[in-house]
Amino acid sequence: MTDSALPRTRNRTAANRLSDAELRRQMPVGKHTDGGGLYLEVTEAGNKLWRYRYRINGREQLMAMGAYPEVSLAEARKARDAARERVKTGINPSHERKIERARRAVESAQTFVAVSAEWIEKRGGKWSASYREQVQRILQNDILPALGPFPMRQLSAAQILELMNAAEARGAATVALLIRQIVGAVFRYAVATLRADYDPAAALRGAIARGPVRNARALSKGEIREFFGTLAETNMQVTTEIALRLLAYTALRAAELRGARWSEIDFDRREWRIEAERMKKRRAHVVPLSRQALALLAELQAITGAGDFLFPNARRAQECMSHEAINRALERMGYRGAFAAHGFRATFSTLAHEAGQRHDLIEMTLAHAERNRTSASYNHARYLEQRRELMQWYADTLDALAAGGNVVVGPFQRSTA
Repeated sequence: MTDSALPRTRNRTAANRLSDAELRRQMPVGKHTDGGGLYLEVTEAGNKLWRYRYRINGREQLMAMGAYPEVSLAEARKARDAARERVKTGINPSHERKIERARRAVESAQTFVAVSAEWIEKRGGKWSASYREQVQRILQNDILPALGPFPMRQLSAAQILELMNAAEARGAATVALLIRQIVGAVFRYAVATLRADYDPAAALRGAIARGPVRNARALSKGEIREFFGTLAETNMQVTTEIALRLLAYTALRAAELRGARWSEIDFDRREWRIEAERMKKRRAHVVPLSRQALALLAELQAITGAGDFLFPNARRAQECMSHEAINRALERMGYRGAFAAHGFRATFSTLAHEAGQRHDLIEMTLAHAERNRTSASYNHARYLEQRRELMQWYADTLDALAAGGNVVVGPFQRSTA
């Protein structure tokens, strides 16, 4: 391109500066000066870009000041005037802006929402799926809306206590305690990564009274009949009813059941194989399936078998059933505060021990930790058939009790303990 072909800069006098009317019209490609180093550059694509040219320390500098019409003529002139004042004092406004952008980027990486996400990424790999879900749920619902935008060093114990008090006021004392635990863990991570000086949540120990810890209550034999009768009469989604029945027949934890995928179910081998990352103890678990459980799974497959999860979320099919779904179902049945999902495991353990079943088989079925981990996988494989018989006995026992009959006694070796 020759010099004559280069876009020309239109020089203007103070009385002939750019006007709003001129800017609104189509303008020729090139540089259109406004005075004082400010000009508008019109590109081949028709974009109108504000530029400010200045000299500092004998060198010419160029500073981008936004695009028209996002930045108006008046705003561009105001920014130009502010930059000129900085130049007069020997400060390079372009360098100063880059430093400010870097500062804001660093500050953004120090906000609670950023640090908490990094904490989960770094630490969450060792958590069970259910605990990770619990942490993320409390963060999203109770913590991030209030604390998320703030840099870690700006947060105080008073702000954290306010969240805890709000949770306690709505009757969720456990959530209040978890808020302090989660916020404290994020702060300890921030301290370790030099983004906080101390953990303000540590000062709030004891601020919320912990309610009495109650072990999961087992259903009595008479209550089992009442439970299944109420379940049959309560109006709820078929998938939720199947979930409750499977909890009873399998003695799984609610989180392990809710997150189940169809790839885990082997109908031919009559087994439910759960990978280690979904288990509380982080060890793979095999659930022998009774005839009753297999029948429920076959019924469920006709409803949700085309998807990934056995129990997809009613609102978000790409996620599994929420933890509230089972609790709400039990509440509708009248069991609020009287019986929880974890009680199915206690019911299995109680009935099996009362019937004299082997303690080690019961513990394997519940996926409890073994002290001798070296033999754990061997024992699970070795006793799979015995556990299969145990689970069929238990399912038959539940059916007999639900029908008002007596406990079914199977041909098992009784405990000698």
